Amino acid sequence: MRVFHGFEHLPRFEHPAVTVGSYDGVHRGHRALIERLVAEAHAADGESIVMTFEPHPRITLGRAEGLLLLTSLDEKIALLADLGVDNVIIIPFDRSFSALSGSEFVDQYLLKRIGTEILVAGYNHRFGHDGLACDSPEITGRMRIVCVGPCSVDGVRVSSTAIRRLIESGQTAKAEQLLGHPLSNSLIDRMRSSIASAPTSMDSPDQPHHQHNLSK
Repeated sequence: MRVFHGFEHLPRFEHPAVTVGSYDGVHRGHRALIERLVAEAHAADGESIVMTFEPHPRITLGRAEGLLLLTSLDEKIALLADLGVDNVIIIPFDRSFSALSGSEFVDQYLLKRIGTEILVAGYNHRFGHDGLACDSPEITGRMRIVCVGPCSVDGVRVSSTAIRRLIESGQTAKAEQLLGHPLSNSLIDRMRSSIASAPTSMDSPDQPHHQHNLSK
């Protein structure tokens, strides 16, 4: 798998099938979408491309308080490679990039930089600060759109947010069930650090002290 940081030195891609997103955790919902991406690329005798962001958009936009990242960038890349993705493009998500409209992103990046022929997207995915929907005529008239529906496990809708909430409430086994793989090493390290820095019952006698079994 090839990894590109930014858009300055991209090659010419063959019949590119593309998806765009944070893909934090590369959970079961992500995996279903990416497996479809790889299948679409193979069917078109083309290449699969995952465009993802670094840092996470919430960090750039100043909304990162309480954000528990499920994977580091390197861990995300490794999980994508395991799924058979041909190319990953790391988008430097800065303030300038965040200011793009959906149409500008489609024109400047999906079409001019990559030459996207097939766009594989989640059922609720939108582009740009103005939230351009994937089924907008501005997109559907210029590339083929493949929409992938939601994923549920035991009646629970899979999402990075749902997994974070499970982890924060101590339900790590359920979180791993939604992820489809063990918690990442970087996440476990952050959880251990959080536990180590948490006040003890002596420091805060009115607050219960919950602890994950992360000693191993």
